[in-house]
Amino acid sequence: MKTQGQSSTTLTMPTDPGHEFEDVVEQLCGQGQQFPKKGQYPPTNNSGFAANYATSTSEGTGLPPKQDIGRIMGCFNTKTQLPVLYQLATNFAICDQWYCSMPGPTWPNRFFVHGSSSSGLDHSPETSQIKEWEREEPGFEYPNGSIYQALSQAGIPYQFYHDSTGLIGGEGSIYSDDPQNSSIFGAVPQVASLHGLPNFSEMELLGTFASDLQEPYPYPYTFIEPHYGDVYDNNYRGGSSQHPMDDVYGGEHLLAAVYKAIRSSPYWNTSLLIITYDEHGGFYDSVGPIKAPAPADSPKYGYNAYGFDFTLLGVRVPAMVVSPLIKKGTVDHTQYDHSSVPKTLEQLFKLKNLTQRDFKANSVMPLLTLTTPRTDCPLVINPAAARNPPTPRPTAEQLALIDAQPLPEYGYLIGALLNLRKADIELSGKTPAEIAAINTRVQAIKTKGDARVYGEEVMKKVGLAREQRRAARRNLVVTEDKT
Repeated sequence: MKTQGQSSTTLTMPTDPGHEFEDVVEQLCGQGQQFPKKGQYPPTNNSGFAANYATSTSEGTGLPPKQDIGRIMGCFNTKTQLPVLYQLATNFAICDQWYCSMPGPTWPNRFFVHGSSSSGLDHSPETSQIKEWEREEPGFEYPNGSIYQALSQAGIPYQFYHDSTGLIGGEGSIYSDDPQNSSIFGAVPQVASLHGLPNFSEMELLGTFASDLQEPYPYPYTFIEPHYGDVYDNNYRGGSSQHPMDDVYGGEHLLAAVYKAIRSSPYWNTSLLIITYDEHGGFYDSVGPIKAPAPADSPKYGYNAYGFDFTLLGVRVPAMVVSPLIKKGTVDHTQYDHSSVPKTLEQLFKLKNLTQRDFKANSVMPLLTLTTPRTDCPLVINPAAARNPPTPRPTAEQLALIDAQPLPEYGYLIGALLNLRKADIELSGKTPAEIAAINTRVQAIKTKGDARVYGEEVMKKVGLAREQRRAARRNLVVTEDKT
């Protein structure tokens, strides 16, 4: 963390730093290092970050200008560039030993948050793999189930929120400073890929979170996802996920809104908010990864491409824990990874562990050292850093060129597309004929333009289903008020 007065990095990167499995091997082990398939992870010395950023094309955004290569080693002036995170960190707890769950990309690390495992997935899922887990019973499965299945079995309700305007056909970000450049694909929550969860028309919009908390709120656990911006053109602009090619404003704005919603609610005194990031995004860290137990859940799905055994954590990621039961200014040196989220829920609700990873993981509950809630927690949160000037929307000619591009083999666009397929099936009558027709339609998608047209169609169905659900809930409230 830099202090005020020191030089700091800029708010956006010119290209997306590589963070696929092979990128992280080079970053951690040195320039040119490779992982021996089904072998041991090479010795790590954190010496390959700049070399990898200078040469990797895995994210499909080109190579950075030479003068920008060193920015992969930089960090923010937290007080001035990330005023919301700075305020939360200094008023509550910052965890300086929170690691991502494996040295690799987004999707497997996110799966650890929900199931203390990635079912053997050690890379970004490819089109063929996602189609496999979306065959008949749609959704990504864990051998021992997800934390949501465990909560359901224990009779503990949960809720999901995601950043989206919810406008039918225009699912932009509420919190971005550049929302006109959002894409509908960025509004698709990743958690919707899990087996057994509802389609995302049944997940709530984050804009209603504050008002929902003013009513009876029956959900002991809530999971919140940002908007991922323009994943269609692979630049992630217009989101709230703080992607390197977007700016940090959207995420700061989102965190401020979430904190204020909880702080002003009747649930504040018993609340616990965990803030963390799925992976390191390709950025340098001075601390090397450490060993951890493999999940040992014996997945049989064939998702493992490199033979990685999951006995090594990934790079550290920022993490903060917010609660009025935490002493102000706490700096926590406890080792965590994303399995600490399920572990905390298991400790709170007396659930069995899902895998060996969460069995051995640390819960954040020991941070709650106070017996009575603090009365000095901020009522007003810092405003997010000054906005960048909005970027122009693509012209019709530029959009046509993007539409003509072939569908990529992996990446968030692919995951979002097949989450849309999952929603399409769940919103249908689920007859064999309907499922076959949807599968045929998706298999015919060959270009980004094909994906966009299909995405717009499904988003309209999702929007209509969401409006019908809201109308039914309003009618129920009216009926209850009259009786």
